[in-house]
Amino acid sequence: MSGAVSTDDLVAWIRAFRDAVREHRDDLTALDSAIGDADHGSNMARGLDAVVAKLETTPASAPDLFKTVGMTLVSSVGGASGPLYGTFFLRMGPPLSDSVDAASLGAALRAGVDGVVARGKAEPGDKTMIDAQLPAVAAWDDAVDGGADAADAATAAAEAAARGRDATEPLVARKGRASYLGERSAGHIDPGAASSALLFQALSDTLAARR
Repeated sequence: MSGAVSTDDLVAWIRAFRDAVREHRDDLTALDSAIGDADHGSNMARGLDAVVAKLETTPASAPDLFKTVGMTLVSSVGGASGPLYGTFFLRMGPPLSDSVDAASLGAALRAGVDGVVARGKAEPGDKTMIDAQLPAVAAWDDAVDGGADAADAATAAAEAAARGRDATEPLVARKGRASYLGERSAGHIDPGAASSALLFQALSDTLAARR
């Protein structure tokens, strides 16, 4: 693929994320049943099905796409996941223009994660989705600084997100419903970090397939 990332590529990413959440819906729900409301997988699958239904007609631009995705998730996903993922995508839109490349997509991802941090008031190590997201955008930036294209940056981000996800297992939750469990929250992977790893893996797979 060229250095450019098209709106069609980004739509394909959202569809791939939906498919990954569908595939792992029961796994996400099992993680959430241990330390949350036991609905993360089902809520995310329902919301992303609604998103994909809205994308039958490809939006005219990347900002339009992410506005549609974000607003749909806010309105269709219950619990904390809807506002957090909705904020992520809503914040991704404004930094982008009609021309998207590795650097601008990285800036959009960073804006999205910053939005999640601001909305959720979480810090690294709190056992939340940002424990996967922050390492992912840091790895993206490092890869781009080293000359990587978007596909290679996405691979680096996906690997970092997976490591961040796994690193939540021994942590004691300090945010969200899981924090009510105190020490008993240790020993379980955070479901939001798990779905965030799927998000970045879907982006990596999508861009790799378009080389």
